[in-house]
Formats: sequence, C-alpha cells, structure tokens
Amino acid sequence: MSETPIAEMSFEDAMAALEAVVGQLESGSVPLEESIALYERGADLKKHCETKLKEAEEKVAKISVGSDGQAVGAEPVEIS
Repeated sequence: MSETPIAEMSFEDAMAALEAVVGQLESGSVPLEESIALYERGADLKKHCETKLKEAEEKVAKISVGSDGQAVGAEPVEIS
C-alpha cells in the first residue's frame, strides 16, 4: 500500500491508487486487518477524487461565464 499522502495526489494518481485498492480487496488474498485499512484508504481516495472533480467543475463553470455574467460556453456538467 502506498504511503503517499492522499492530499498531495493528483486526480490521476488517486484514481490509480483507488483501482489498486479495489484490485487488492477483490482478490480476497489480503488479511482482514489489512483489508480494513485498505477499505479506509479507498474511502479516503474516493473522497479526494470527488473533491478534485468538483474543483474541476467549478473551474469550467468560471471559464464558461464571461465578465458580464453571461454564458460564453456550454453549461457545466453536473457531477453526482
């Protein structure tokens, strides 16, 4: 398990780490205590990815609105 602080990860790095966590958990070969730690890290990685996506959505929304408040581009995509 990577010890890189999640807050320092890019979206892409966090997604790769999350995929690795899911793979380890799905393999069923991880001891219970390690599975619990992996699950907790996975939950933190998921939250970090959601935050990064929300930040990106807000940046797109700002770019899409001109200085007069009128839309200049497409409306931002809602992320649920």
